[in-house]
Amino acid sequence: MKKYQIIIEKTRTGYSAYSPDLPGCASSGDTREEVEANIREAIQFHIDGLKQEGYEIPEPSTEPSPGASYVHVAA
Repeated sequence: MKKYQIIIEKTRTGYSAYSPDLPGCASSGDTREEVEANIREAIQFHIDGLKQEGYEIPEPSTEPSPGASYVHVAA
């Protein structure tokens, strides 16, 4: 199990989220709870795709920051 930091941002229409450790992996949702669930699913999907293609899985390396959110995924 790995713990990836996620950044959640308020948008005009809801929320968006991404993980600095996984470039190109992002998601959105109407509520904060929805975007957290969606980004967790997106990260797992991203990691599964990397594995399937034989790429190395990036290790979580983002420095902890106050108020940061994290998701745990099987990797």
